[in-house]
Order: sequence, then C-alpha cells, then structure tokens
Amino acid sequence: MFILKRQDVEITSIPHPKRDQQIPILNYQGQTFRLINVFQAEQAEEARAFWRDLTDNHGKACVLLEEPERYSVWGKIRLEQLSSEDSKEGEAVATAYIQGCLLLIQAVYFDVEDLLGNRQAKSFYKDFSKVLKQRNFPNTDSPDAINALLTVDPVKKLQLPSWREVHLYTLLQEVYRLGEEYFGNSNFAEGIDEIIEPMPSSERTQFMAWLNQFPEGKKWAIK
Repeated sequence: MFILKRQDVEITSIPHPKRDQQIPILNYQGQTFRLINVFQAEQAEEARAFWRDLTDNHGKACVLLEEPERYSVWGKIRLEQLSSEDSKEGEAVATAYIQGCLLLIQAVYFDVEDLLGNRQAKSFYKDFSKVLKQRNFPNTDSPDAINALLTVDPVKKLQLPSWREVHLYTLLQEVYRLGEEYFGNSNFAEGIDEIIEPMPSSERTQFMAWLNQFPEGKKWAIK
C-alpha cells in the first residue's frame, strides 16, 4: 500500500485494552496502523517481500516503513478493533495451522540437536527466542514457555498460544532462515508428511492447503 520514511509518519503507543502492554501505533494521513513485523537494516529484501506478500497475496492494507537502522511492516487497523473480538486481525487462527507450524519448527530443532549436537541446539534456542522477542509474539514471555514450543507435543499436550496468521508467516520465514544458517542448505526437516502425521487427517489436509497459499509456506510444503 505505502512505502514511507520516518519523517512521513507519527508513531505513538496506546495501552492494550485487555493486556498490560503498550501497542505501537503508526499514524499516516488520518489512518492508523499496528506493528506487524520488524526487520534489521540488512534485511531490506526480506522486508519488502514480506510487505508485498501481505498486500498482494493476502489483500491487507500495510505500510512498509524504511528507517536507517531497520525496516518495519504495519497493518491498517481501526483503534476500536483492539477491543473487539470480532476483528479478523485479532482472531486466533485455526488450531491446525498453529499445530502444523509448531511440528515443523520442532522438527528443525530436533534435527539440530540430533545432527549438530547439544551446543548448537542451545544456540538455536537462543536464536528462536530472539525472533519471538523481536517480533512481539504473545504467550512467549518465559524460558519455559519458549522451551515448550520447541519440545512439547502441540497436538496432544501443549496449550497452544493465541497467535494470528501474521505470527505464523513470520515464524515460518524466520525458522526457515535459521535452518539454512545452521545446516548450510535447505534440506533440513525433510518429509513434511511424516512430520505432521500426528495431526488428524482432516487437519493435515487443512494445514497443507493453508501452507500452499503463500511463499513462506510453499518452501516447507515441498519438503
């Protein structure tokens, strides 16, 4: 929708109506946008691809804010939506999507641990934690919560986090990047059919259909 510079916009924060946290809000020409994702200065290409995917493939009204030290993507929102459970932006996504994504991420983590050793597994945990913190993921405010995401069965035992689709897009993109960094190729966590086998058949079908709808997902779907 827009590619803007810092001098073009006003950034403020407002208290979340239901949680003890501040929500960054970008104001531009009478429109308000909520922070979706943050990229480092050297991730310009990834930031533009993420912004373009949301606008072109998912029909979302988004701003890409270019600053010297970072890039950030903001999604249009009405402030009253923040207190409304009817807002699509605020709804948690289908259970199958979260379960499937966590199974893929756990497969990468277990591959790191099995093939590269405990030291690299600890390093992966730190990198994964950094992604969650930088991207403002809810329900990830303790080491135990993060460890559970990497190790506890999301189909039977894990209490699933309240994430939106944009969280899942980000997670798939960032963990894929980490997998390539750790293994030096894209051959990690192969055999997606086997990885998501613990899910019921109907939910596997639902997850795969969703995964094939966007670029970050298709990279995983072909494994």
